[in-house]
Amino acid sequence: MQTENWIEIEHKYYLQTAKRFPVVLERGEGTIVWDSDGKQYLDFVGGIAVTSLGHANPIIVEALTRQAQKLITVSNLYYTVPQLKLAKLLCESSGMDKAFFCNSGAEAVEGLIKLARKWGKVKRDGAYEIIVADDAFHGRTLATVAASANELYRAPFTPLPEGFVRVPYNDVEAIKAATTGKTVAVLLEPLQGEGGVNVPDDDYLPAVRSWCDEAGILLLLDEVQTGAGRTGKMFCFQHYGIEPDALAVAKALAGGVAIGAFLTKDSAALLGPGEHGTTFGGNALACEVGYSVLKYMIDNDLPAQVTKRGEHLERRLISLANRQPMVTEVRGKGLIWAIELDRPASEAAVNRCLEEGLLINGVKPTALRFVPPFTVSEEELDRAVDIVERVLREISEEK
Repeated sequence: MQTENWIEIEHKYYLQTAKRFPVVLERGEGTIVWDSDGKQYLDFVGGIAVTSLGHANPIIVEALTRQAQKLITVSNLYYTVPQLKLAKLLCESSGMDKAFFCNSGAEAVEGLIKLARKWGKVKRDGAYEIIVADDAFHGRTLATVAASANELYRAPFTPLPEGFVRVPYNDVEAIKAATTGKTVAVLLEPLQGEGGVNVPDDDYLPAVRSWCDEAGILLLLDEVQTGAGRTGKMFCFQHYGIEPDALAVAKALAGGVAIGAFLTKDSAALLGPGEHGTTFGGNALACEVGYSVLKYMIDNDLPAQVTKRGEHLERRLISLANRQPMVTEVRGKGLIWAIELDRPASEAAVNRCLEEGLLINGVKPTALRFVPPFTVSEEELDRAVDIVERVLREISEEK
């Protein structure tokens, strides 16, 4: 079937909630994907920071095949080995004590919100407000949209759940000023992904941790985009010498298979039987893949490779910024980077990169984001930056 026919079918049968690009992707290998017309693309969107080991990685294919032949799901009424193997490995690699599995990042953050609400009832006289940050993105459910900052995502669904107090990101004094007797927790991304790859000062998270301890409130971290190796540590908070009370992880965890989790210290693990649950979450298939991916990352020290590749990408992007006045800032960590543009040209740049064979993400009208697989080569990083430079040169010359 031709590309046009599939697009027509999508228009007819699929709810129009996504602004799609006019390509039908059919297969992938490593950092490369091919569309239905056979055109090849470098994939620096990676399922939005999901394809940690690249496309069609044998580790994932073999885990899927092996587990699908044994057991896919039997619900959480029974013990299954893949779920418990992954829970143990996640807790050991994060320093957390307990894990709960779900199907997505939004569900994982919902779990953090429910955890905080229960903790507030038991430990803080019914406190329920959660301090969140400007430019935050925590998901698409009603509660996580309420915790997020983008009014385009929030406005159609008011009235939203209450209990979220917004402050500037990277400003611990603002958190202190917003803390009241109603405050139960602070919920932050240790590095803001959808907000434009905003990296806080090195002393920000340690200062927030200290304040939460002083105020007797929880520190919750949304590591949906930064966890499972993306920033060069297994979890981004590990760059800063602190631990949260609980965190959410998803995207890169199973390399493309849908899974999410929230992890918690025993001191915050107050959810009891019947107070939280899921039908598909923690199923044997997803957990076996998650375990195989995470174990491969640990056994092969993939975060160190992410750091090395990230340093190469950083050098190339800084070099690009030095040559191209359109680029006003380079920011990121590991293999999540963005370049800030001096004008709202990200949409035009993304479309032109697509024509040039590069999939890249415009997270803001003025920012382009790079989130390739952890297995990306330096040659592929160079090719991607070369395409972006060529595209930005064309756009700048049209002004």
